Amino acid sequence: MKVIIVNTSEKTGGAAVASRRLMDALNNNGVKAMMLVRDKETERVTVSALPGRRLQQWNFYWERLVIFLRNRFSRSHLFEIDIANTGTDITRLPEFKEADVVHLAWINQGMLSIENIGKILSSGKPVVWTMHDAWPATSICHYTRGCDRFHTQCTKCPIMEKGLGDMAKSVWNRKKRAYSMGSIHFVACSLWLARKARQSALLSHHAVTNIPNPIDTRTFSPADKGKARKECGLPLDKRIILFVSQRVTDSRKGVDYFISAVNEMAELYPDMQGNTIVAILGGHAEDVVDAISLPAVPLGYVSDTKMITDIYNSSDVFVLPSLEDNLPNTIMEAMACGVPCVGFNVGGIPEMIDHMKNGYVAAYKDSHDLSAGISWVLRTADSDSLSHSAVSKVATHYSQQSVAVRYIEVYNQAIACQRYNI
Repeated sequence: MKVIIVNTSEKTGGAAVASRRLMDALNNNGVKAMMLVRDKETERVTVSALPGRRLQQWNFYWERLVIFLRNRFSRSHLFEIDIANTGTDITRLPEFKEADVVHLAWINQGMLSIENIGKILSSGKPVVWTMHDAWPATSICHYTRGCDRFHTQCTKCPIMEKGLGDMAKSVWNRKKRAYSMGSIHFVACSLWLARKARQSALLSHHAVTNIPNPIDTRTFSPADKGKARKECGLPLDKRIILFVSQRVTDSRKGVDYFISAVNEMAELYPDMQGNTIVAILGGHAEDVVDAISLPAVPLGYVSDTKMITDIYNSSDVFVLPSLEDNLPNTIMEAMACGVPCVGFNVGGIPEMIDHMKNGYVAAYKDSHDLSAGISWVLRTADSDSLSHSAVSKVATHYSQQSVAVRYIEVYNQAIACQRYNI
């Protein structure tokens, strides 16, 4: 079986990381898998880039320009929505023609247009689409923020409430036409997102299943804490609270709640000033450290996997208070390294963190409970027990083999449905 995984980026972003890990998992389990990307960042022979780099850049800027103009020249939400008005026809490429299954992942920002997706469906190839956020099930947004209009039809999107015309409705109708050109087997990475997908009127005639992202537990695994800290230049005699985000200042990742929770702890437990530090990993980390009452270290953006695993293994607790999230790779990575995690009861996070077994699930948007959870991990809980439970959870639910086997089953179902026109 030959599978082509289509994703905008090879390495950048959670969907890229998950897609690359899935490709490796499939190849390790008898499937010939490759990736087709807009942004190729390595020399891996199993990853192909779209032709025409300048055209790809134009596609990206053209989509942003249309959104900018339709939003009355406002930059607000410019990179939070996608209208997929332009892209590349991949059905002409040899990689597409040779594939038995076309596996779509995160295909936004000029990678594929909605019409390109319709053409893929019209080709007769079996199509599987992994949802890394809600965009395939809505009109233009990636996270619904409590809006339920996608249950019937997206129209007059709250994100574009001051925009010209009804962009949400027009994009919805384009998706509806494209999706009608064939069957799609949607895969949601979390039960939370699967529930949302099944509520979408757009997806009512398509199959939806839930399969988590895989992780290579040979790469992300527990290691000697002291050695890891030396590699990262972190102190050996302090407890370390870790926060990670590709862009630390992204409000959806909840950094404001993180800061409030840490500052509350610092006030409640003055001894933490001398025995605890906060490490911030991600772009713009330096923009938030001054707001934190405890000593804080901005680690910046790191792409080296070995360094990332050392940072996880240096930590005593990982905190990700996302306000809306699917199945964060960062929580999975931290748990694989034996680091207990703390996050809000939202999205796929409570599916990953078993409350008071391998971490702490705090009440949504409750910085006081978030603070209590971090304190519980650092000051009360049995750290060895939490660490063992975290590693065990990842091995049981997110290993490469278990995830690959479930995807192969979906591929076979998609092939059978296409072959027998089910």
